[in-house]
Amino acid sequence: MFSHIMVGTNDLDRSKKFYDAALGALGVPPGRVDRHRIFWMTPTGVFAASLPIDGEDACIGNGSTVGFACADSAQADAWHTAGLANGGVSIEDPPGVREGPTGKLYLAYLRDPDGNKLCALHRMPA
Repeated sequence: MFSHIMVGTNDLDRSKKFYDAALGALGVPPGRVDRHRIFWMTPTGVFAASLPIDGEDACIGNGSTVGFACADSAQADAWHTAGLANGGVSIEDPPGVREGPTGKLYLAYLRDPDGNKLCALHRMPA
């Protein structure tokens, strides 16, 4: 459904360090820098961080969340740990199981160094 997701950043080097570590925990290769953007390519889509092209500061989207699919809870925990070690901030409840209308989910939430809200999600078997 999605070709790519891009978030804004005010510091390419800081974003690359954070996302190389956090996405690396999910098996994603290091990002490629292209002028004012960084791209992390996967067979199922592209995640990117960009300096705003209008010259204004990047800002977070209130109510926005970018979710990353995880193979299991251990991978979500590795993502969370890598993000924390590289400038991320843990938010909401600690990583763990949540009951929802679609079943049990294992969720871990972070804000990246620019404040973007991120989630690692593993859909647990019924």
